[in-house]
Amino acid sequence: MDRLEQLALQASYNQWMNDKLYQTAARLPEAALQRGMGAFFGSVFGTLNHIVVGDTLWLQRYRQHPAGFPALHALQDITQPASLNGLLFDNLAALNTRRQLLDQVIIQLCAQLQDRDLDQPLAYHNTRGVAQCKNFHALLLHLFNHQTHHRGQATTLLSQLGEDVGITDLIALIDDIPPA
Repeated sequence: MDRLEQLALQASYNQWMNDKLYQTAARLPEAALQRGMGAFFGSVFGTLNHIVVGDTLWLQRYRQHPAGFPALHALQDITQPASLNGLLFDNLAALNTRRQLLDQVIIQLCAQLQDRDLDQPLAYHNTRGVAQCKNFHALLLHLFNHQTHHRGQATTLLSQLGEDVGITDLIALIDDIPPA
């Protein structure tokens, strides 16, 4: 499996897991989702919101890539989040609508990538305004790793609220290969 195939797999996994998380979260009342539970971002809702904030920040940074990926044009009217924990929406349905848009953008972006795009350095400013320049492939991997980290927190919080997300392993999406 080459790098482009790996990124496409990560994008599919990302969408699959986000759908599972939001479906599970939707079984709970808003008050339970908003309840502070001592997590990094307070609540289930705060954690899901942070993932959307992080994705939005990164995808907007990716718009600076010289390839000018058409998939990222869908973000041109979305305001950049002001902070990593600022709430973008006040309810799960609205947050899920944005989540679904971002997941589609990520899938389309991965479909538009060329191998040569991955080795391109990407210059951007972090949330503190510090200039950075990093390998684009590594930044894409960071996007997926960041989501996995915080989705793990969200699944734990949902479990503590009595809701089971079910299977979360990437292996569920990897096709079987017959033995040689």
